[in-house]
Amino acid sequence: MVSCNAVPTEILYRVNEEQPPNTLIGSLAADQGLPDTGHLYKLEVGTTYLRVDGKTGDIYTTEIPIDRETLSDCQNQLDEKCYLEFEVSITDMVKGIGSGPRLIEGRIEVLDMNDNTPQFSSPILSLAIPENTHIGALFSIPMATDKDSGSNGVAEYSLSSGLDADQLFSLQVALDTDEKQPQLVVMGNLDREKKDSYDLNIRVVDGGDPPRASSALLRVTVTDQNDNAPKFERNHYEAELPENSPVGHSVLQVRANDADTGANAEIDYILHQATENVQRLLRIDHSTGIIYVKALVDREETNFLKFFVVARDRGPNSKSSKVLVTIIVKDQNDNAPAIEIRGIGLVIHQDSVANISEDMPIGTPVALVQVSDRDEGENAVVTCVVAGDVPFQLRPASESANDRKRKYFLQTTTLLDYERIKDYRIEIVAVDSGNPALSSTNSLKVQVTDVNDNTPSFSPSLLEVFFPEGNQPNDRVLDILATDADSGINAEMIYSIIEPSANRLFEVDPNTGEVRVKYTLDREDVERYEFHIAAADKGLPSKTGTATVVINVLDRNDNEPKFMLNGYSFSVIENMLPLNPVGVVTVTDADKGENSRVTLFVDPDNANFVIQNGTGTILSSISFDREKESTYTFRLKAVDGGEPPRSSYVGVTINVLDENDNAPYVTRPSNSSYTYLTPVTPPETRVEVVEAEDIDAGLNAELFYSITGGNPYGLFQISSTSGEITLAQAFSGKHNGLHRLVVRVSDRGKPARHTTALVHVFVNETKSNVSLIEALVGHSLYTPLDRDIAGDPNYAYSQQTNILYAVLAGVAVVILVIVAVVVIRHHLQKDTKSGYQAGKKESKDLYAPKQGPKNGKGKKSKKPRAPKPTKPLEEDEEASLQKGLKFNLINDVNDSPRIHLPLNYPPGSPDLGRHYRSNSPLPSIQLQPQSPSASKKHQAVQDLPATNTFVGTGDNNSTGSDQYSDYSYKANPPKYNNKQVGDYANMTMYPRENIYWTNRVW
Repeated sequence: MVSCNAVPTEILYRVNEEQPPNTLIGSLAADQGLPDTGHLYKLEVGTTYLRVDGKTGDIYTTEIPIDRETLSDCQNQLDEKCYLEFEVSITDMVKGIGSGPRLIEGRIEVLDMNDNTPQFSSPILSLAIPENTHIGALFSIPMATDKDSGSNGVAEYSLSSGLDADQLFSLQVALDTDEKQPQLVVMGNLDREKKDSYDLNIRVVDGGDPPRASSALLRVTVTDQNDNAPKFERNHYEAELPENSPVGHSVLQVRANDADTGANAEIDYILHQATENVQRLLRIDHSTGIIYVKALVDREETNFLKFFVVARDRGPNSKSSKVLVTIIVKDQNDNAPAIEIRGIGLVIHQDSVANISEDMPIGTPVALVQVSDRDEGENAVVTCVVAGDVPFQLRPASESANDRKRKYFLQTTTLLDYERIKDYRIEIVAVDSGNPALSSTNSLKVQVTDVNDNTPSFSPSLLEVFFPEGNQPNDRVLDILATDADSGINAEMIYSIIEPSANRLFEVDPNTGEVRVKYTLDREDVERYEFHIAAADKGLPSKTGTATVVINVLDRNDNEPKFMLNGYSFSVIENMLPLNPVGVVTVTDADKGENSRVTLFVDPDNANFVIQNGTGTILSSISFDREKESTYTFRLKAVDGGEPPRSSYVGVTINVLDENDNAPYVTRPSNSSYTYLTPVTPPETRVEVVEAEDIDAGLNAELFYSITGGNPYGLFQISSTSGEITLAQAFSGKHNGLHRLVVRVSDRGKPARHTTALVHVFVNETKSNVSLIEALVGHSLYTPLDRDIAGDPNYAYSQQTNILYAVLAGVAVVILVIVAVVVIRHHLQKDTKSGYQAGKKESKDLYAPKQGPKNGKGKKSKKPRAPKPTKPLEEDEEASLQKGLKFNLINDVNDSPRIHLPLNYPPGSPDLGRHYRSNSPLPSIQLQPQSPSASKKHQAVQDLPATNTFVGTGDNNSTGSDQYSDYSYKANPPKYNNKQVGDYANMTMYPRENIYWTNRVW
């Protein structure tokens, strides 16, 4: 039998609550004179909030802050001090476990910090005061509470009010059982008929540094006269309540008296400022004031109850008063002693089993036994005993005088012999001193271990196996076996895999040595595994042997061929010759040997593409034309040589890149159309929009517009991007007539391609003579593009020669008469033969229509200049223009109109102005219905030739009109259809109008 009584010695530290982690609380070695070298300090109790340095014994806070207000040991304390208990064991590492550890117990006083603000029970407090209350009367105000304690608790109250209440109320604070009770003092006469309520502000401040404060609204209601308030018989009620008292047990009765009569003297009792615990455990009879037990009270959970009781009369303007009630819960011996057995120092328990070597000396501790009783007083005084005939005993582990919690070392009393007894079952009995006494038991199994002096060994030490991939998880790989020359537990093996990386893939049965694989192996990831397996015996200290395990993973055809990309997209230039490479794909197979040999196929095989196995090169079997098909899509199939074979597919897209192999074509306007403008048209007026398209793509289809001819005066300008032609400046008199703008439409390809469009603009006051305008437009189509048609060519010249004409006026009249006679005779002769009168000249300019004199007389024209030579064109442009020209004229059989075209110039470079310098009559060409071109509509293309394309077989000096009967009209077929190039069809020509070629422009 061992008595639990001991002499108290206790280590005490102090620390403020809410300290940050790793705050030093104290040093056991430095503060208590304990050893600081060669010893191991281990925290046994208090690990939640504390940690101990194993070498120095320094005690630190942890990541969990110490909150004084939430510590369970400080919740139901009547005193204001709060303690946190800890235990530290000290083991001499030089002497070893046999010397036994030393147990240090201590307490840490948790000092309060001002981390809580005092609070009233409600943000609005109500107080009823009867009218005509005498001056100096006191009325209690509900107190504020502060979770902090001491000086950090409630320190003072203050009252503030408006001007109307400043002279009526004041505040005083009374000390009531160590609590500050705020009281409202009536300082003036209250008249309910004048004002029935007042709103005051009450403020509470604690004593912390810095202080914390809060406030509440105090609403004072002035009630009708009720002379007296209830008054309790005592200022403070105290009672004791045995724990486990039955429900309905009466604890105490509070009584209050009221000097009034009738309803003003009838009193109701209610609990006031009661915690949740009080409301759960107690109730009060509202009429009698008797407090009853509402639920079972356990002193070990709640050792005291503190609250107020309010007595309120039943008058029309009730008055009330309150009293403090304190109930102390008395202990009953309702808890048996609790026995806790745990490891101490270096002795670790597992599953209530402690192992101790047979060579340990006498007095070696094998466990720390803690005996506690939740009761108090004699009920908590415990006697401890080790039952049975065993070589173990209990020795006090500390000198603490705490009757409720005692600690003992369970240590050996004799030398242990493994060969005689291998294990012991130790039973500990604890009995308290209550009446009747309560007891409890707990047991511990102590296993005596053999002295371990042999290392396990493997034979052979290198184990190599071949294992196929694609296995099932938990498949067996191999068995290993180690032997140990020791006996008993020292010969029992625990197998383990040493490398953590291998431990994630393989596991070994710690008892049997069977090695299994946890997951499915993939040879393509790792082909060979090498790791070590340890066999550790169960001796103390344990000895370990190792073996090397090599696992070679065999291949299976478990991988499909894999293309490097999820999809391939290649780009090729159109017009590329067949059997040229268009792209290369890469395919791999993670398998090995035949399983990795891959063959490629085109799927579906449409004969457009083939693929070379080995290189992965895709060849085209066709030549590409982007305008016919810009994208080709197909799949490639990859098949490996495994059994069975595995395959995969990938999509391939061939994008045909554009080549600038198409010239732009104009869709608007037609070459044979014209735009009419008056001479007063203002600048910036929109004239026409040239619209063109290019069936190429990208830059090859981006068009650029420019005026390359027919704009010598800079009258017109064109947007390079939109093709909009606008008037750049105002017209003058010389600008009247037909303007032919040569617009060049180019793409931005390299090399660039272009086409040409003609835009006709007729400038005149009126356009009443439509047939004349259409005839002018028709003739301009055969005029070389390097010659400008831009209004009246004689305007400037006539201005310069006005004086000369005035001087020669007389001479001109005579010459004009002679000329008129010759023209008339020639016309009469021509009508007789072919309808053409040679030598007759027109009286007005073809491209500058002006009203001539009514008498038919006109000024003599200056001899025309020789035409400038045509600018050479690029060979492909000229060929394209010549090829694209087609212009057919229709003459009816009866009274068919005739258009006179000068054909006495060499083919390819006609000079129409030269005709008027000769005396030969003009030839004429008649396209009869039987001729191939006469049956077709008039057509014109945008690509006009730079020179006249009419070709004849007569010589240049021929003068007779009959000599032109052998001339024929030749035209090449058009490059584009009518929709592409515009239609010059259905244009009516009026050859009967007097039309002639001007000698200034042409």
